[in-house]
Amino acid sequence: MIQYPDYLPVPLRDGYGFEMEDPMIRSDLQSGRVRQRRRSTKVPTYSSVQWLMTDLQARMFEAWWEEVLISGTEWFEMPLKTPLGGLQNYQSRFRRAYRGPTLVGVDRWRFTAELELRERPILPPGWITIAPDFIRYAEILDRSLNQEWPQ
Repeated sequence: MIQYPDYLPVPLRDGYGFEMEDPMIRSDLQSGRVRQRRRSTKVPTYSSVQWLMTDLQARMFEAWWEEVLISGTEWFEMPLKTPLGGLQNYQSRFRRAYRGPTLVGVDRWRFTAELELRERPILPPGWITIAPDFIRYAEILDRSLNQEWPQ
């Protein structure tokens, strides 16, 4: 799997977010009611990202996008922050060509893109029904197991 280069910055917080494709399908019935059902269990999730780069980073990004990702068509692993916590690698690809570079300030370049994630960044199936308290108190549990306690 192609890796997002470590010499490039992580996305900015400005405009950063996720949106999933609607997994439901609705059918209007003659009675006026609506039938609603799941279309698919694996719907794509999209992430809006922006980067602010130096001249060198912008040159490297555009070359990487063109040569390594073959004009942005290849999947790659990229560290993204999600509600699951921290930066984790997600398999991503560009949904369409990035926008930019746009000059910001004196010497920075802004790139904007929309990424498609192969997997939704959610908890694995079963956790919320089997062990909701482990999730609810995960920070307390993590701290109590990993923190150095005084003698």
